[in-house]
Amino acid sequence: MEKDRVKLNQIVLIGPVYPYKGGISHYTGAMYHALDQEYSVEMISFKLQYPKFLFKKEQRDYQNKTFMIDNTKFLINTVNPLSWFKAARYIKKVNPDLVVVQWWHPYFSPCYWGMLQLLSRFKKILVCHNVFPHESFPLDRFLTQNVLRKGNGFIVQSSMDEKDLKSIIKRPKFKKVVHPTYNVFKFQDMDKQTARAGLGLQKNEKIILFFGFVRGYKGLKYLISAMPDVKRAYQDIKLLIVGEFGGDKTDYIRLISEKQVADCIKIFDQYVPDTEIQQYFVASDLVVLPYESATQSGIVQMAYGFEKPVIATEVGGLPEVVIENKTGYIVTPKSADDLAKAIIKFYNEDKELEFIQGVKEEAYRYSWERMTELITELYNEL
Repeated sequence: MEKDRVKLNQIVLIGPVYPYKGGISHYTGAMYHALDQEYSVEMISFKLQYPKFLFKKEQRDYQNKTFMIDNTKFLINTVNPLSWFKAARYIKKVNPDLVVVQWWHPYFSPCYWGMLQLLSRFKKILVCHNVFPHESFPLDRFLTQNVLRKGNGFIVQSSMDEKDLKSIIKRPKFKKVVHPTYNVFKFQDMDKQTARAGLGLQKNEKIILFFGFVRGYKGLKYLISAMPDVKRAYQDIKLLIVGEFGGDKTDYIRLISEKQVADCIKIFDQYVPDTEIQQYFVASDLVVLPYESATQSGIVQMAYGFEKPVIATEVGGLPEVVIENKTGYIVTPKSADDLAKAIIKFYNEDKELEFIQGVKEEAYRYSWERMTELITELYNEL
């Protein structure tokens, strides 16, 4: 980065952070630490993110203080407009050169619209995790458009989000960058055999991993349907399904029974605290994302943080981060047959070490340093 070109000094970053759970919180925390290496950064987060009637499960996890940001100001209550004024008033006192906002769902539209309206004189960059939500939301296009039009610049992380952004804003100023890697979940030295022993797995088994909250669009049913063919090729295969299920868990259990693959699938139906994520990835040979739709996914970057190859479907931005035959394979969505062939090919051709090397070679492209550079470039263009 050319220091003499940088006029940026003070940043306000808005988004969920520790102790809030989830990928957006992890992302915001990692972004704060990256930006804080170069600039003075003030962190503004939520006093209340979702009301309990909308999100009944526990929203906070206090175990992993790696993501804790000292002096975070928890000012924003998404259902209390008075808090939006209070947060905006505080930001005006900070008088930042740039406000960076995490955007991922139209639920936040009223809150963000109100705050950005009050902060109209400041330069604002919206980091788009999804321009539009994965699953339909009432008035999602209208609400998204109203908020994004308050931004001056945008970070998008896939060609799909670039296209969506251009569909609601003419000639937007933006930078496209792949979702950076999460490499902050390594809490101890742990080899594959130790991780497997801790999970009750055999040291010589072939282990593949599906990780994250189980939702319909993530296509788990196709991965389960692929397992009979994989099992015929390798009797020692094991699929780990790790993450909380919604109300449709019985459908997956029924499918596992119908496909007669219960003996090669192990389910961990639970929220995984940050401090326990490591063992699942370290224990695995390969991470599989059989998504029906996506813009991008933090799970790929978790896998890369542990130097694990990935099989993903050709949807959204996934083909932009999973490089065919270098860091993994890209397969046709909604195809159990293609998933099975890719998993079998991975083991038949003994690709693990080759793909691990590919992940290492791509590390800079997935770095938070690169994200900081692009935010700086975009600010200078604004």
